[in-house]
Amino acid sequence: MPVGGLVPRTTDDAADLIVRNAKIHTGDPGRPQAGAIAVRDGVITVVGDDRDVAGHVGPATKVVDALGRRVVPGLNDSHLHVIRGGLNYVLELRWDGVPTLRQGLAMLREQAARTPKGQWVRVVGGWSAEQFAERRLPTVGELNEAAPDTPVFVLHLYQSAILNRAALQAAGYGKDTPDPRGGQIVRGRDGEPTGMLLAAPSALILYSTLAKAPVLEGPDKKTSTRHFLRELNRFGLTSAIDAAGGFQNFPDNYSTVVELAKAGQLSLRIAYHLFPQTAGQEIDDLTRWIEMADPDDGDEWLRLNGAGENLTWAAADFENFTQPRPELAAGYEAEFEKAVRLLMENGWGFRLHATYDETIRRDLAVFERLAADGLFPAGNRWLFDHAETVSPDSLDRIAALGGAVSVQNRLSFQGEAFVRRYGSGAAADAPPLRTMLERGLTVGAGTDATRVSTYNPWVALHWLVTGRTVGDLVLRPPHNRVDRRTALSMFTAAGAALTGEEGVKGVLRPGFLGDLAVLSEDYFAVPEQDIAHIESLLTVVGGRIVYAAAEYEGLDEELPPVSPAWSPVAYFGGYQAAPSGTGLSGARQAELLGQAVAESEQHRQWRARRGLATETRSPVFDPCFSL
Repeated sequence: MPVGGLVPRTTDDAADLIVRNAKIHTGDPGRPQAGAIAVRDGVITVVGDDRDVAGHVGPATKVVDALGRRVVPGLNDSHLHVIRGGLNYVLELRWDGVPTLRQGLAMLREQAARTPKGQWVRVVGGWSAEQFAERRLPTVGELNEAAPDTPVFVLHLYQSAILNRAALQAAGYGKDTPDPRGGQIVRGRDGEPTGMLLAAPSALILYSTLAKAPVLEGPDKKTSTRHFLRELNRFGLTSAIDAAGGFQNFPDNYSTVVELAKAGQLSLRIAYHLFPQTAGQEIDDLTRWIEMADPDDGDEWLRLNGAGENLTWAAADFENFTQPRPELAAGYEAEFEKAVRLLMENGWGFRLHATYDETIRRDLAVFERLAADGLFPAGNRWLFDHAETVSPDSLDRIAALGGAVSVQNRLSFQGEAFVRRYGSGAAADAPPLRTMLERGLTVGAGTDATRVSTYNPWVALHWLVTGRTVGDLVLRPPHNRVDRRTALSMFTAAGAALTGEEGVKGVLRPGFLGDLAVLSEDYFAVPEQDIAHIESLLTVVGGRIVYAAAEYEGLDEELPPVSPAWSPVAYFGGYQAAPSGTGLSGARQAELLGQAVAESEQHRQWRARRGLATETRSPVFDPCFSL
């Protein structure tokens, strides 16, 4: 935008992009605050004030007036299933941020009407029953009513999935379908599936059912991924570490991001991991991959970061807090030790899914045996993911072995279930954030999106700072929360350290990558409950404007239209943003009361249709007007 006083001039060090008139939080202890920043050839050249950047304005320089807004380093989600999420994004109806089940069902009904025959309506992650005013899940009957002929699959956390009648038929579930190991198909009195699937305790039944739905083909996979990356840019994300996961095969499912990287069409920097998919052949897979690639292969846009988040299937615990903690099989350590030794001897880093301290202690015992051979600490980057119940003793052992931790806000969505099973005392230290940081550990932060938590990092930052769930339950007391500056560092500098890039990104400093976000609200000034409502108005990756809204709309790169045209994203978009100030305000209370009245009337009509209530309403009786 034209800015008075900044006159373009011919200069050899003209910037490609300048952001001025800003409140910049640099994350750099040497210069924590600034008012302007210049980027050239993808790298920051100047951090200072308007006078410092004035001499770098050339004829082709884009000068953006931040209008006094807060600017922060680009966010880095240290545990995001971005590759898998991108391949499915345009197929999914997102309930992320939807305040009522009533609205969610209305969205589902509308989407079912436009979904062609043979396709499914799928709601996969990013929401919890606790976020709804009604505080409940949809029923099978409500799904059947909303979509009598279109298959509907609704995933709720790691706990359950709800299918309508058409989805049960499309998935091939009938009276004679056996329950898979670790899962349950809920059945009625007649033995027929009701439409409810339960993880008992494994979520494999949920994900294997979802895998029966149609997938994208050809160019649509690239379009879906590009729109998902743009959606992540919307919240100021400029980097992510892909944690791989089940049903994400290498190299097949990675080809889309590889092709986009080759074409220069990634708008998010991705460091990825490789996850053995078949139990019993994990060592063979890891051996083959080690022969194919070296750690840190790639560049600042797409790079290999190691193996995980599973190395062997037998070593993984589950995160379904409605079920008792799983007891892992005796003797899994022998094969697990082979995998870890193979990686460490070949210079590969790794990450490990571990929810419970019981799992972490067994894994650490393996690492300590390998330390006797000089393999720990050996400079390889390795970390535990999740670690909700990790103990102080285990944290000491992790630090001694050169490890790190990545935490996610899974309890934003599952906190109530965790409290019901383990109590509020255990929830107060789940995970023990302050203890981790006091040990000097690198602690990255992420979301674990998209199948449970939302991909919106500001919901995770809200959880880090407030200790509250999306249902407003306080889990962590003040002694186990972090301040806003620390939380932001966990989403920026710490994420860079987990990929060995702490020398090139994570802070705004000359010589570092030009990744930043101009925020809709001042993260350091808004009330705590409004942190979750922050978005980016301008997101920059390597000096490229990859997302632009409000006054900056149209400055970002054009994307192809969402395809297929019937996609839920084409109609509803992604995250359903609520305005700031709706946390506990009187207006929000009145809104919820109005929704409750509407739900009450719907319930009355439902009872009337079934002969359980009169069709006409009872006359209003007000004792103030009685004689």
